[in-house]
Amino acid sequence: MTNYIPIITAICLFTPLQTSIAEHIKNVLLIVSDDLKASSLGCYGNKICKTPNLDRLAANGMVFERAYCQGTWCAPSRLSFMHSRYQGSDGENMGSYFRSRGLHSARVGKIYHMRVPGDIIAGTDGQDIPSTWDEKFNTSGLEAHTPGNYACLNRNIFTDRPENRESTGMPHRMFVSVDYNGDGSDQPDWKAAEKTVELLKKHKDMPFFIATGFVRPHYPSVAPSKHFDKYPFKKMPLPQVPENDLDDIPKAGLAKMTSQKSGIAKWPDNQRRMWAAYYATVTYMDEQLGKILDELERLKLRDSTVIVFLSDHGYHLGEHNFWQKSNLHEEVTRVPVIISTPGLKSGRTRSLAELIDIYPTLCSLLEVPIPKSVLGKSLLPTLKDPNVSPRTNALSLTRGSHSLRTDRWAYMKYKNGDEELYDMSVDPAQFTNLAKKKEHQSIKLKLFNQLKKRLKSALLP
Repeated sequence: MTNYIPIITAICLFTPLQTSIAEHIKNVLLIVSDDLKASSLGCYGNKICKTPNLDRLAANGMVFERAYCQGTWCAPSRLSFMHSRYQGSDGENMGSYFRSRGLHSARVGKIYHMRVPGDIIAGTDGQDIPSTWDEKFNTSGLEAHTPGNYACLNRNIFTDRPENRESTGMPHRMFVSVDYNGDGSDQPDWKAAEKTVELLKKHKDMPFFIATGFVRPHYPSVAPSKHFDKYPFKKMPLPQVPENDLDDIPKAGLAKMTSQKSGIAKWPDNQRRMWAAYYATVTYMDEQLGKILDELERLKLRDSTVIVFLSDHGYHLGEHNFWQKSNLHEEVTRVPVIISTPGLKSGRTRSLAELIDIYPTLCSLLEVPIPKSVLGKSLLPTLKDPNVSPRTNALSLTRGSHSLRTDRWAYMKYKNGDEELYDMSVDPAQFTNLAKKKEHQSIKLKLFNQLKKRLKSALLP
């Protein structure tokens, strides 16, 4: 590894404020949550879910209200943002590049794809890329086999017995929750926080890139009972699903998992339990994040460390009767992104962003060249002024189908030619598909041409 290259600012190109940033930033802390929908967080407007530590990070950073993933499930999304590519792994990954620039690179938990629960139970690497890291640490846990109150909610099963629990590779595992009497120290996210704190202490005097991956709120929804107690299921509101909601969604746009196919449609209270369990694990994850933020402050590293928090993609919990991910609707493609940068003001922005923009943004903040293989755009202009956007649209992809999100419109073009079009200014929940409406053909054609242009530049390099 080369020695750390001091960050030198060209006075002719940067303001005094930027010079201050360049002189002081030497560390990056990337925190990735798994299957976390933006709409579940307090700093994104949720009035129920308790996320005090994410809220305090948001209060000291820039909240990107309209950030979008490129892959709609774990493996492609994580490969994408770590390489700043729309698909595949061409070019040098983020960690490897920062290593070459003198930062110590460490992984804790899930950054590239790991099977949850499979690789978590086994404590294995999953689809990790070793060149990314100087050191790596997996965080194991019993997941659905954690002793406690087990539920398989789409089958209406409740038990505290250890036998016959849905787990790795089993068809109902995504509807499992476990609440138990304990402090959470046996769980992977607790271990991730503890190891991250340990690494901060160890490497506090050298430039570092530490990437910490929490697995919650990814199923199974496992957390101490005290967090479940915060969310009595009977008080959980269910998403509005209009009658005949799916009539104007083409077959290609339907989620693989629905309330009807899974069986959970028969038990509205169990749908509420799903929301309660999801919120419980979000709050548990948030609690672990708080330990890391506290240690950064205790070690006086906040003034030299950029913190990026994001999720790999969003999640459906019954919206449109859809469950899980891997489709192109807003609950899946929109993700939380918070960037806390020493020397820059906090704020909120409605500027469009993509997850592949994280890599070049960090390059800009560290004052190192952006590799030619990188396809994302630096968000530094937005960090300086939330009204400035490097993008006019955001692109998401899944298995040969694509979506384009603009300031007003959400347009989906599926592999078989089917389409969806939503006016997000009046229909943010995407209830009315306008793709076949005569009066919207001109805007649809315009969006289609924009999508073609984006795909040409995104997929050919």
